[in-house]
Amino acid sequence: MWNPFNYLLSLDTAIFIIFVVLIAGTVIVVISENRNPIKTIAWLLVLIFVPVVGLIVYQIIGQDTRRMRHISELKYKQIKDLSFKSLVYNKNTRILPEYANLINLLKNSNLSPILQGSKIEIITEGQRMFDVLLSDLCKAKHHIHIESFIFKNDETGIKVRDILMRKAEEGVEVRFIYDNIANWFVPRKFYRDMKKSGVEITSLMRAHVTKFANRINYRNHRKIVVIDGRVAYTGGMNISNNYFTNPLWRDTHMRIVGQGVLGLQANFLIDWYSSGKAFLDDASYFPETKNYTQNLMQIVTGGPYSLYHNLLQATVSIIICARKYIYMQTPYFLPSESLFQALQIAALSGVDVRLTVSRKSDSSYVDPAAHSYYEDLLEAGMRIYEMEDKFMHAKTMVTDDMLSVIGSANLDFRSFETNFEINCYIYDPDIAMKNKEIFLHDIGQSREIRLEEWKQRSQWRRFADSFMRLFAPLM
Repeated sequence: MWNPFNYLLSLDTAIFIIFVVLIAGTVIVVISENRNPIKTIAWLLVLIFVPVVGLIVYQIIGQDTRRMRHISELKYKQIKDLSFKSLVYNKNTRILPEYANLINLLKNSNLSPILQGSKIEIITEGQRMFDVLLSDLCKAKHHIHIESFIFKNDETGIKVRDILMRKAEEGVEVRFIYDNIANWFVPRKFYRDMKKSGVEITSLMRAHVTKFANRINYRNHRKIVVIDGRVAYTGGMNISNNYFTNPLWRDTHMRIVGQGVLGLQANFLIDWYSSGKAFLDDASYFPETKNYTQNLMQIVTGGPYSLYHNLLQATVSIIICARKYIYMQTPYFLPSESLFQALQIAALSGVDVRLTVSRKSDSSYVDPAAHSYYEDLLEAGMRIYEMEDKFMHAKTMVTDDMLSVIGSANLDFRSFETNFEINCYIYDPDIAMKNKEIFLHDIGQSREIRLEEWKQRSQWRRFADSFMRLFAPLM
């Protein structure tokens, strides 16, 4: 006789068996991907201790797609060649031998050539950034290319949007790449109005329902503005009130004139093509430039489809090769094991290693994990400062009065392994001294964390920090 109780029991058993098989299969996949062991262990902990949540979260943000091709190697090289075929590297250019390995690393891993003689303005004030950007946008004659992680429909975003619309109506080519997830709550009308005026709009990684699990985790964190192929901007600032008009927000951006613009242009066009748009191979996007200064620059991208962790490799190389000092600023500090070891090695070797972060970031779950790294680094001799009255959003490095790094990448797992990022590596003593001055000014407004004081934290705080560190590779 049919018994519904037995039927339900057998159904529950079948569901349980299927679930166990799914968990076991996912565990096998995680192990077989040969990731960073720390990240592998983090995922295993989630899958074992909270299996239901872990399975769902892994399907959404955990899959490793690094070996997938986002853009064909041929097209990638075509765009790079288009922008740099007229820029024959001058073998007479003097490069300090201590940076030759870094330069070659970036050329080989990212096809990033040396760009010479750019004029650079480092901008740390939001109002200054807002003023010069709007002025340059209004002067555009041929094209405007913008790529931004955040483009809000607030006062700042509306002003920028209105200029883009007006320029498009005047016949200027205007192209805009935004991040779909970061701008999820921006009204669709905001973009529809731009399209109606002639602005071409796309998202680098559209999170369609059918591809949501593969794409939601890969954010386009790059910030690029190129105007007529002659003026460009990049750095840490997005387009919203926080970055341009909020006095409690501390960030760093650059305005570039010269060959550096061509590097940003090439990377924008690669992203434009990657998003499914037309392959733009018109030389008009790469006008001839002149040398304004003696500086040398490389512009490097990182992302989930790069063969190597370009930006992490470069950061570790810079830290290991530093001889006098290395000063860093970041809003989020979650170092990978290689970066953590490099910082310890540099500090123990007598290099003056300093880091500025915010006392409290805008991601409360990140702070405890970041704090778990402090004690070991402080014991090695590294100095850490917390900016108390402002949110430190700048992503910069400066070392030995010669090398500066300014870009979009934070010192964390997400920027180095998951996000689409872009950094500028500038070999120039004048730019380095400017960055050094900015850093020293910022630490003058920050509180230094002392080792003995830090050791006095409660056992509960220590445990909470250590517990959150287990999940740092997933943040």
